[in-house]
Amino acid sequence: QVQLVESGGGLVQPGGSLRLSCAASGTIFSIPGMAWYRQAPGKQRELVAKINSGGGSDYADSVKGRFKISRENGANTVYLQMNNLKPEDTAVYYCNAHVYSTQYYFSEYWGQGTQVTVSS
Repeated sequence: QVQLVESGGGLVQPGGSLRLSCAASGTIFSIPGMAWYRQAPGKQRELVAKINSGGGSDYADSVKGRFKISRENGANTVYLQMNNLKPEDTAVYYCNAHVYSTQYYFSEYWGQGTQVTVSS
């Protein structure tokens, strides 16, 4: 089994910054991809940013130039640096990971979510 534990959410004023972290633990052979999703009240969960094991990344148009995803492969950890936050960034942010527990067994895992609130 694999667990994803997130941290770093909270309340911030518009224009402020937050850094989210997500650490994967358990039986891990490799993690080809990690990502951050978010879900605002009354809306569907959406992809915010994703990163592969080689460092290649992609972002939702709404966060390009403001958010940066990174990962520390040795620590099985992914980060989301969020700058110039806007009220519309308010949501529960979820960590997602595609994990090989063995060379042949692959599964997808989700964190429990961390609340980010942008408000004055």
